[in-house]
Amino acid sequence: MDLIEQTREYVSEVLADEPSTHDMSHIERVEEVCMRIREKEGGNEQVLRLAALLHDVGIVKEHQEGGDHAQYSAEIAHEFLTVAGADKGLIEHVTACIRSHRFSHGLEAQTLEAQILQDADRIDALGAVGIFRSLVSMGALRALRSTIGTVKETSMNAYTEDPLEGFYEYMERKPFKILERLNTGTAREIAGERLKVMHAYLGALQEETCYIK
Repeated sequence: MDLIEQTREYVSEVLADEPSTHDMSHIERVEEVCMRIREKEGGNEQVLRLAALLHDVGIVKEHQEGGDHAQYSAEIAHEFLTVAGADKGLIEHVTACIRSHRFSHGLEAQTLEAQILQDADRIDALGAVGIFRSLVSMGALRALRSTIGTVKETSMNAYTEDPLEGFYEYMERKPFKILERLNTGTAREIAGERLKVMHAYLGALQEETCYIK
């Protein structure tokens, strides 16, 4: 089994019971978008696939202990790739991409591959799948608070008494600010199309719920 498929199998096992939207379907969508961006922008395929597959592998630890899943993921990726016999330079490149991927931390991507991973991860928060993920994530975070007491400080909108209010707050805070923070032209093209879907949905939701800001 080559390193990519070995990594895919490992991550699938780690995220098998992941209750939020950092699950294996998210991982593979990010991988696919990385490849789509790479077709036009370039970048090392192996680095991108490994970084995409491993970028959220620390989310389970974040749920259990709090902290930063990007940092956890980089540490876990480093250990996994080292045991797998990967080249030191490859490991350093992959883990650097993972550390800077997270939207809420605003870290600057230092390489093209890190920029592409950032873009692909952010794009998965847009469009129809972005709406789906945000609602599932809100439910999962509320459930985690009630069952094990975990509260995610960067997603306080999930805990509002009125879920609709929390959803609108999330939409204004994250998805509609993503376009201006993308690194590549290809990503901006994809994001522009997905944002049309989100604007249309939000307009319909406001009309149906008589929501007034």
